[in-house]
Amino acid sequence: MLVGVCDFPGTYAFPPHGYGGIERWLWATALGARAAGADVHLLGPDWRDDLGPEWKRHPIRLEDVGAGSTELKALRESRYDLLVVGHEYPSLSTWRETADTLSCGVATFQHSPDFHHGENAFDGIGRRLYCYSRQMADRYREHEPIQELAVHAGLDEREPASAHGEGLVWVGRVDEDKSPHLAIRAAQILGRRIRVVGPVFDSEFVHRHQRLFSADHVEWVGELGGSAKTGAFRHAEVFVYTYSRDYVEAGAAVFGEALRAGTPIAALAWSKGTCVEAALCEQTGSQVVLNPAVDDETAAQSLAQAIEEASELPHRRVQEVGLDRFDVKRHFEALARTP
Repeated sequence: MLVGVCDFPGTYAFPPHGYGGIERWLWATALGARAAGADVHLLGPDWRDDLGPEWKRHPIRLEDVGAGSTELKALRESRYDLLVVGHEYPSLSTWRETADTLSCGVATFQHSPDFHHGENAFDGIGRRLYCYSRQMADRYREHEPIQELAVHAGLDEREPASAHGEGLVWVGRVDEDKSPHLAIRAAQILGRRIRVVGPVFDSEFVHRHQRLFSADHVEWVGELGGSAKTGAFRHAEVFVYTYSRDYVEAGAAVFGEALRAGTPIAALAWSKGTCVEAALCEQTGSQVVLNPAVDDETAAQSLAQAIEEASELPHRRVQEVGLDRFDVKRHFEALARTP
């Protein structure tokens, strides 16, 4: 089987070494395809140039390939079985024009809750859209989505054996959508230390909650990548997940990252059918689903209880389940399977 993984032009190194969404998913699918025995071509110019000779890189973007060009001829002669691509591309006419001439399958994962697809972007068979949660699948029902957990991976992120860490950790971009202040307050209620890992996307939000962010029990770490990011999960007793009341999580990478490292999750959700519900089970974490009308203090109190419950879970078992459910090979095989 020959798989083309198409790059996603963005601001992060690709594959990313730290933060990233679609980029991390595409890299995980490339790793999974190779683990499944497929041949993999990395299509597009934005892939890193330090991946090693075992990775075949072709600096061609399908949307830039002209009809009758030598690039198009080379793509056709390669005889791809499957293209894996960011969710925007199947609705991009210039990309579709080239992809349709290759007569191969297309698979993508919805990483945005608000992107509007073209009417005929997907058919549920040859061109397949995957969604993480029931909430996301319902939003894109007209495109015949397939519900599937997403797996994400960064460069050089390998999980060592689990360890029962200390303190709490919150990982993500620091802004209103992700609402880390709720995790910080929950930690404060419990008298526990919490590490905040990730880039600041909204300094005004941080300023608004300055009293919490500057509290003695908070350690600001910044963005981490590679083994340092894996270690941030592994060395914590519990990973705390939060988001704002009006934010829809399309497919959080942090669930798989935490569980593969063996760290149980305490998660706050504001409705049923979310990524929290899809990702967690009784063996891997504790979740609380609240009415959005409750105030922040009530939410933090409920989250604190979930943290205490999650802290009782054995890390070794959490890792066993996490490595199975969020395995790159298993994920790729699900994407490659025609319904």
